[in-house]
Amino acid sequence: MDKKKLDYFRKRLETRQHELHRIVVRTEQDGRTVDEDSAQDVADRAASSYTKEFLFSQSNNDRQLLQMVEVALGRIREGAFGECISCGKEINVKRLEAVPWTRHCIECQEKLEQGLLEETSK
Repeated sequence: MDKKKLDYFRKRLETRQHELHRIVVRTEQDGRTVDEDSAQDVADRAASSYTKEFLFSQSNNDRQLLQMVEVALGRIREGAFGECISCGKEINVKRLEAVPWTRHCIECQEKLEQGLLEETSK
């Protein structure tokens, strides 16, 4: 991949990284605020518990995405960005445009989703 395209993806990933970091911090603060509310009756406590669980789930998803973005930035630094971690082929630029943190080419991603490819931690 040429330097111009690599810089473009690096900037997109860094922007997404900052956005996700802000979201994770805000969600954690919102979760703490839910604890501070003094729930008086059972319905209020149930609503508070549901809100806290929802925020935890949302935060967990955002953290996972943040980790994938950070790994993609690491692959840029290592010079491996844009290569499928399973087959080593170059990932289509249109796929990277849609999901710049992807680790798999479309063929390997389909195999992974069908259970035909084992997930690796690269």
